[in-house]
Amino acid sequence: MTTGANGPQTPVTEADLHAWLDGELPEERRASVERHLADHPEEARRIERYRAQRALLSHSFGPLIDQPVPDRLTPPFEARASLPVGTGRLRFWAMALAASLLVFLAGGAGGWLLRDRAGLRGDPPTAAFIADAVAAHRVFTVEVRHPIEIGVDQEAHLVAWLSKRIGKPMRCPKVTRGGYALMGGRLLADADGPVALYMYEDAAGRRITLYIRPSPNTAGTAFRFAQDGSLRALYWRDNGLALAVTGDLDRATLSGIAEEVYGALNS
Repeated sequence: MTTGANGPQTPVTEADLHAWLDGELPEERRASVERHLADHPEEARRIERYRAQRALLSHSFGPLIDQPVPDRLTPPFEARASLPVGTGRLRFWAMALAASLLVFLAGGAGGWLLRDRAGLRGDPPTAAFIADAVAAHRVFTVEVRHPIEIGVDQEAHLVAWLSKRIGKPMRCPKVTRGGYALMGGRLLADADGPVALYMYEDAAGRRITLYIRPSPNTAGTAFRFAQDGSLRALYWRDNGLALAVTGDLDRATLSGIAEEVYGALNS
């Protein structure tokens, strides 16, 4: 039970969070949920991951997302029969099923939003990695006081710290295309372990991010493109790392930045 200015308040539940995400939360509960998310950044990041995954699934499956789950697929969900049919939470479980299918389908269905660079071919990236990279971008680029943990003025410390936690030698690649400059970075974590996030900003305050995590596949891949609303990302694998550059940029500018980062990391 949380306490607010007007006394005790009802705790924010998982159902509240998903109803808020689906735009179905009653008006009188919105302020409590938004205050809860502001006070719990890890929870906010998790919900942003759901939002990113929902957007990717919507692009991939279109109107099928909101269709009823076929009868032949409903037995695993019978334990949740107490949930009202048609609620956002029930749709969330349908989306979870669709997400598991997406990981399987992405390899053979052309890569949904992802496209090979210059016709080159490579293993398609997972939906989860792109969703994590986009979610991290959304959560941290809007921060005013704490967008990064360690600034560029402590670059040597940042590189040493991230190298130790990631388990591979790291660099802080510079970006000049588009007028972006390195701000610094932070350590994150996803389902596969530690992640490095570098952030860059231009003179107008626009920000892009570079999301890096170790990859079990040490082979390199061509750049692959993904889009979620106005955000675009370029993903590739190289030297045992999976990398994604994300920003609200046109594809040509983003491609130039990704190539500059690639060059800096391989010089």
